[in-house]
Amino acid sequence: MILVTGAAGFIGANLVHALSARQPFSVFGVDNMSRPEKFHNIVDAEIADYLDKEDFIARLKAGQFDGKFSAVLHQGACSNTMETDGRYMMKNNYEYTVELFEFCQREGIPFIYASSAAVYGGGTVFREERPLEKPLNVYGYSKFLFDQYLRRYWQARGKDAGSQMVGLRYFNVYGPLEQHKGTMASVPFHQYHQFLKEGKVKLFGANEGYEAGTQMRDFIYIEDVVKVNLFFLDNPDKRGIFNLGTGRAQPFNDLAIATVNALANEGKPTMTLDEILAKGLLEYLPFPDKLKGKYQSFTQADISALREVGYREEFTDVATGVAKYMDFLRSQPAR
Repeated sequence: MILVTGAAGFIGANLVHALSARQPFSVFGVDNMSRPEKFHNIVDAEIADYLDKEDFIARLKAGQFDGKFSAVLHQGACSNTMETDGRYMMKNNYEYTVELFEFCQREGIPFIYASSAAVYGGGTVFREERPLEKPLNVYGYSKFLFDQYLRRYWQARGKDAGSQMVGLRYFNVYGPLEQHKGTMASVPFHQYHQFLKEGKVKLFGANEGYEAGTQMRDFIYIEDVVKVNLFFLDNPDKRGIFNLGTGRAQPFNDLAIATVNALANEGKPTMTLDEILAKGLLEYLPFPDKLKGKYQSFTQADISALREVGYREEFTDVATGVAKYMDFLRSQPAR
């Protein structure tokens, strides 16, 4: 039985589907279902059991799950980068992760957890090294702090000590099953709904020396994220903290181009950015004051470490990934 926390969330639900496709009823799901619409993400997955997060933690501490799980994929976290309650963020992201990590070490089972590219803050080099890690918000700090906890564990005991431990620093993930995330859902998700409602998509304008739409991020499609998680699950001898991006930064304008061409230009020659702007299909919005000084205008994963441990799959580019995602969104019933 594999434990997946955040099982009804974005990445967690995609992992649940992949695992249940491999072996039905092999997943024990844990999540906070205070937002009940999240159940849509796993309603068609064959899971063995489900438990609320708070009940799960209490029973975990009481030893009721000893000997039950063969691995833990820990995706449960508050991912709202604008969350202002630091105590909640640290309890939900850091303390919860420590509890699960220590459980896995006692049980001698793999522990694969979600870290984040937010640990790098406003840096320009994204490599898994301490001097490069300077989070801009408490979300990034909560992820950074557990990465440090794991490093101290390895420093004290050696990296080969204990069972498998893998931290995956997700860059900008997009794709199916993120609709419950609201404002924290990906840019392609919001652009899809903007286009349906207004016949155009929107991006932030100029900021910190970047012209409108030219801020660049490493956008990774959810299918690639699932593949990397399963790679480590299938190779329990691999361990470490790894960037999980494509290794390729692309401007936000590329997302807009892919979205507009998928929704407004099906079967016709691909429109360029200039053509999209000329037709009024893209609007730039003033950069929000609340994000100034807290926004990563550039990210690009250095994936050398991931390649060095043997992951060889190619990553999906924005044009291909966004087109697939738009097809998925169009196939969904209205809710």
